[in-house]
Amino acid sequence: MRYLMTTKASSSVPDEKLFQEMAAFVEELTASGALLATGGLAPEGIRLVSSGDEITVTDGPFTEAKEAVAGFALVEVRTKEEAVELGRRFRRIVGDGESVLQQVFGQ
Repeated sequence: MRYLMTTKASSSVPDEKLFQEMAAFVEELTASGALLATGGLAPEGIRLVSSGDEITVTDGPFTEAKEAVAGFALVEVRTKEEAVELGRRFRRIVGDGESVLQQVFGQ
């Protein structure tokens, strides 16, 4: 099962301890084969909206900084509970904030 975890932007400033803990977490997940991809996202984006034959393209950003998705991780796990546990571990490292887990269908 694959899950995409997205994380909203935070007002806290990362310190050296956070970077070290996150590097160890990423290394562990990579070595186990659970982490398929991870990265940060720019606050701006491109929105495409279709209605009939018309497609409108608009440059972003579209939300307040505190509502924007700032990063993601794509993981492969055996169960939903494993995905939730990885999400819990991530939140313990980065502190206060919000993440969303969504199952990814297909390959």
